[in-house]
Amino acid sequence: MSANSPSWDQAVLQPPVCDAWKEITEEAAYQLASCIVLLGYMGGSGIFGSLYIFGLLAPGYFCYALWGWLSACGLDIFIWNMLLVLACLLQLAHLAYRLRRNTIPEEFDLLYKTMYLPLQVPLEVYKEIVKCCEEQVQSLVRDQNYAVEGKTPIDRLSLLLSGRIRVCQDGQFLHYVFPYQFLDSPEWESLRPSEEGTFQVTLTAETDCSYITWPRKKLYLLLRKDRYIARLFSSHLGYDISEKLYSLNEKLFAKFGLRFDIRLPSLYHVLGPASSEGESEDCEELLPGPGQAGVSEAPPQPPPPPPAPRPRASRPDSDLLGEDSTSLVLEDFAELPGSFMDYVSEGEYMK
Repeated sequence: MSANSPSWDQAVLQPPVCDAWKEITEEAAYQLASCIVLLGYMGGSGIFGSLYIFGLLAPGYFCYALWGWLSACGLDIFIWNMLLVLACLLQLAHLAYRLRRNTIPEEFDLLYKTMYLPLQVPLEVYKEIVKCCEEQVQSLVRDQNYAVEGKTPIDRLSLLLSGRIRVCQDGQFLHYVFPYQFLDSPEWESLRPSEEGTFQVTLTAETDCSYITWPRKKLYLLLRKDRYIARLFSSHLGYDISEKLYSLNEKLFAKFGLRFDIRLPSLYHVLGPASSEGESEDCEELLPGPGQAGVSEAPPQPPPPPPAPRPRASRPDSDLLGEDSTSLVLEDFAELPGSFMDYVSEGEYMK
């Protein structure tokens, strides 16, 4: 170093004092660069805030480099500002890559905001769920069957995204499936991972529908690997099945004018009118006629044995009321010995 050049200590501790200020300002390139950099540092946080900051800093430093090359004639000014421009461009490329990687299709984005974001499910976990269904959206046209009763195997789990599905059994309407409800949650819960079965209902599209589907084996592997996703699916499936049960209960209310409890011991109220009529007929048979008033009473007989289970028979008023899933359930329980229908009250059944 030459003797005339100041040392580092002198430059920091004893900087030279300006003798006189320049009477002219710097050129437009310098002023423009300063304005752009000022606006750039006013950006916010997050990925979009970073895009704003580095998107303005890059042209700002480039204007500084032009000023150093054309006006200040300083090679160091030009080189340092070009390095800053390169750093901003690299940062912008990294942010664009992250933004593209986090982008999901519109249908899956709406599904995340509807079902998973309220539960504060991380986006990375949701991507694992979407990856399991291969990010594919299936479609059904109007009157197309998703499953046929007794024929379609239970080998998948599907979630409706748009449209409406009609569920029927033996030609009788049961309920509808609306968007963001599972199509086959009861069938999924009815089988163990090692079991196989077929649908007991027919699902038909009433409108043009779209849905996503998870293959059964692939989803079981995911649930076994990630317990958090397994608990998430368990809560969603439980809620979905309860909604289907309540929809059947609402159908009974619209049909009979009474709101039935979906808990099993209270289903005997459905048979209340029929049982009361049978009891009144028995009482009329036991009452003595007018010519039997003076006849001595017969000795008490031992109680009759419990009635044998009644075979299933067609309901005479099925055409009038329309047999639905609740009547099928009641007839199924009527065949079981020791069911709640053999008891007089709910209290005796609970004993």
